[in-house]
Amino acid sequence: MRARLLVLTVTLGAIALAQGCAPVIVAGGATAAVAATDRRTVGAFVDDNAIELKARKALNSDPEIGDDVHVNITGMNGIVLLTGETTTGELRDRALALIRDVPGIRRIVNEVRVAELTAFANRTHDSWITGKVKTKLIGTENIPSNHIKVVTENSIVYLMGLVTQKEGELAAEATRTVGGITRVVKLFEYLD
Repeated sequence: MRARLLVLTVTLGAIALAQGCAPVIVAGGATAAVAATDRRTVGAFVDDNAIELKARKALNSDPEIGDDVHVNITGMNGIVLLTGETTTGELRDRALALIRDVPGIRRIVNEVRVAELTAFANRTHDSWITGKVKTKLIGTENIPSNHIKVVTENSIVYLMGLVTQKEGELAAEATRTVGGITRVVKLFEYLD
């Protein structure tokens, strides 16, 4: 009787713990699936994620960087795209200096503007544009949409990834047909 109660208690405890781990397991599986279909090496994929995390940590832990900074950090094969706004040129320079110190960055593309921080409505609109562009790329023949990162800031769309020149041109052309975009910036690395 005691043995059955012990087995039941251990089993129920294991089930409860396993349920708590499910999001971690699913997230790990999703990351592995993305890495497996990416043209970057697994090492470059992991490095890009680490660069983004370290850069974000550098910004968040600096006492000079406060509520007057909105900087997005996107890494692709060692190239880091910075978008967003800072209220002063000094804050923009400070953010760039902090991120420049992160190891593993091959190149920084600094598109951070000195301006008032964008409102929630603007950021939502940018997310909507990103979704429309991704949908357009998925639905367009000869575009490897799973190899292209789409970043939108202030209605400007940035395209990043490892593509052929033809794929890059097709992706840019398809993106330009999406409404609400003011400019398309290609930050591709070409395979050919």
